[in-house]
Formats: sequence, structure tokens, C-alpha cells
Amino acid sequence: MARPAPKIIPHPSPNFGPRRDGARPALIVLHYTAMHSAKAALKTLCTPENEVSAHYLIGHHGDIWQLVDETQRAWHAGAGQWGAITDVNSHSIGIELDNSGDCPFAAPLMTALEWLLPQIMQRWDIPAAGVIAHSDLAPTRKIDPGRRFDWQRLARQGLALWPGDIPLETDPPCWSESAARFGYPVAADFGPGTDAASACLAAFRSRFRPWASGPEDAEDARLMAQLADQSAS
Repeated sequence: MARPAPKIIPHPSPNFGPRRDGARPALIVLHYTAMHSAKAALKTLCTPENEVSAHYLIGHHGDIWQLVDETQRAWHAGAGQWGAITDVNSHSIGIELDNSGDCPFAAPLMTALEWLLPQIMQRWDIPAAGVIAHSDLAPTRKIDPGRRFDWQRLARQGLALWPGDIPLETDPPCWSESAARFGYPVAADFGPGTDAASACLAAFRSRFRPWASGPEDAEDARLMAQLADQSAS
């Protein structure tokens, strides 16, 4: 017997505002809550003094709460950049995933996410390249959803990008050149003492090569070139 589709539970947060300058969502940003329960995350995301929210929270058991209407600007991304977008909150939908950050993501949670993502993508005409990690846009500050999140699983369903195993016909450009084309803020100024390019490489590896370490290498360049080409097609 097929499992019933998840139900979206309204749970309004006061922490939102209008999207600036008529912006429309072009990105979907995935986060983890880094908290011990969905109940605790709901309280945090709905407390005015915290000044933080998201459009959706997906619980460990697959429950989906909607906190902010998709037409509004939730406060989930903070300072960061993806491609030419610097006000990420105005141009994105934020989804918080009930996960402490040190364990695998629960199967019911992933199933619910796979049910929700295509609907948002269709409503706002967001391509697979527009589904990104919080760490992608804020690499000097954030690491979520982290190395345990299964991006390849989403990519198999057309819900995110993943590099292929096909060799490139020519030598790829340097990693940072392809990374900038993909969207990573490799040249951004994140403040004194920060190295945006190194932080972006760490974010890239967390998502696409979580086993890799050491200096940038040829495989980083090959995979990043494939991703940049995919995102442009």
C-alpha cells in the first residue's frame, strides 16, 4: 500500500517581512536545525526575539510545518551570496531539516523533502541548480546541512545537481573559475581575516567530496567544471 502524502501543518512564525524590490524566489536553501528536536526548533524559529525563521521545517518523522508563506521573506540565510544574489533571503525559500548535525538524516524526513521540493520548484520555476546548501552561500559561517546530507539522492530525482563520471574532453579551468560560474562567492569580502576561496572549497567538498582533504587538486577542478557546465545548461 502506498504511503499517504505528507500534510503541511500551518505553524506561523512572526519572523518575516516582504521580499525586497519585488524579488521572486530563485533558490531553495537547505539547512539543518542543529537542535535536539523539531519541537525545540519550532520554538526557536517562532520566537520574535530570535529574529530567525524559515519557510518550512521538516521533522525527523516526516512532519512538515509551514512557518512563513512562500511569497514572504523568511529570515533563514543571513549574510551571504550565491552568484549575483547578495540578499539571499529575498530570493530564496528556506527549509530547515530536523537534524543535530552529527547523525544521518532520517528516511521519513528525506521522503518528505523529496515530496515538498518538486512542488516549490514548479511553483517558482527553480531549476535543480537552484537547490543549494546554507554552507554554499555562507561558507565562512555555516556548515549545514553538512557532510551527512545525501545530495546525490536528490540529484537522482532531478532535485539538485551532482557531477558525473564522464571525463572532460579538455583540461578543466582552475577550480575557482568554475566555482564562481557555479555560484560560489569565491571573491566575496566576508570581513577581515577570512579567506572566501578556501572557505568555498571546503563547502564544495562538504557537499560533493566529503572524503577529500588537503590542497585543491585536479579532481576538484574536474568536478567543479562539470557542475558549472550543468548549471549553465
